[in-house]
Amino acid sequence: MMLKQAVLPLLVAAALSACAIGPDYQRPSLALPQGASVAPLAQDWWRGFADPVLDAMVDEALRYNRDLVQAVARVDEAAAAAGAARASLLPQVNASAGVTRAQTSLYSSGLGALGNSRQAGLAASWELDLWGKLRREREAALAGLNASQYSLDALRLSLGSQVARTYFQLASYDAQLASARATLESREQSLQLRRKRFNGGMTSELELRQAEAEAASARATVPQLAQAVTQTEHALAVLLGRSPRDIAAAMPRGKALTAQTEPQQVPAALPSDLLLRRADVAAAEASLIAANARIGVARAAYFPSISLSTGIGSASSALSDLFTGPAQTWNFAANLAAPVFDGGRIAAGVDSANARQKQALAAYEKAVQQAFAETLDALSAVSTTRATEQAQQAQLKALHEALRLARLRYDNGYSSYLDVLDAERGVFQVEQALSSARLARLSAVVSLYAALGGGWQGS
Repeated sequence: MMLKQAVLPLLVAAALSACAIGPDYQRPSLALPQGASVAPLAQDWWRGFADPVLDAMVDEALRYNRDLVQAVARVDEAAAAAGAARASLLPQVNASAGVTRAQTSLYSSGLGALGNSRQAGLAASWELDLWGKLRREREAALAGLNASQYSLDALRLSLGSQVARTYFQLASYDAQLASARATLESREQSLQLRRKRFNGGMTSELELRQAEAEAASARATVPQLAQAVTQTEHALAVLLGRSPRDIAAAMPRGKALTAQTEPQQVPAALPSDLLLRRADVAAAEASLIAANARIGVARAAYFPSISLSTGIGSASSALSDLFTGPAQTWNFAANLAAPVFDGGRIAAGVDSANARQKQALAAYEKAVQQAFAETLDALSAVSTTRATEQAQQAQLKALHEALRLARLRYDNGYSSYLDVLDAERGVFQVEQALSSARLARLSAVVSLYAALGGGWQGS
């Protein structure tokens, strides 16, 4: 009866304690621009480029990339922390058993007896969460788990887009290298012709030396681009998570740069639900939720901590009597601990939690700013890179025609060889620039998909 009278008020108080101390989370009010309606993106958005080799590379990276493996382990760690926080809300029960053999001192007891003691029992303890401290800890742990999961989703998106950009970069270097080799071959043939004409007294030494210089220039460009191709292959192999043995292996090729096309449906407007589309924004908000909950954990230290403990068991010197009625033991205890003087430690803890919450709020606001800035930049880049590529295509067409006319005029003695060289340089430079422009257009499309969340839809 006395046990019930002692426990009942504490249990009633715990049941009536529905509120947790500290501020409840409310999403910050932000001045957001009005956006258009944009259809959800496919989870495997990279398949819109219709390149099976790219598809296989992204799939491989999502399985084996080392950064992604670390992020998965961090999610597992956060899940374990959330489970531990949940367990703190429940009673803890422990079993114990032991055997003791001891001899007492003849001088202290006067007996000098040698005896055995055996014990077995169960002990339970429970901290009453009257002020919501443990609930706030669990709230923070769950928010931390969400932040880790969202960060993993953001890393997957970043990895997929990085693989796509590097793949297109490799295709661009391949195109530039092919153009450089074709130019070198053309200039070597031109040099041989100039040398024959010089030996035959049909041209000047100036033209011969100019042809030699142009051939040497092309000859120097080829190994530079070949090195860039090799380095890009190695970077792509690391992104795919390949072993050191396989990094040096040749990288498979898919569609050529000139054959790469944009996905059929590329968003052309800023979505109104951008914050729900991006995992990195969701991760920043989850971190803010966790920091907000830890303010309550810090404030709860001002209030008393009440814990209950009980135990039941048996103790006997003889093993045969251990589980008989007279050997039974039990205990019950209710403990209250309240701060009296701590020199400002609790206040400092609350101030620290508030400061961390402000840091998390600033990080969340920055993530939102970054999300809109990246999306607007990507939308602008998609349109401008298309226009740039179209202009350079027209320029290259005109330069090819100019080169044909320059050669025709030179062969008929109406212009100098310098006009031919200028036209050849112009064609080569614009070919290289056009490869870069095509790469910029494809990279801009990839950046737009990444800025829009790449098919990830938050809840």
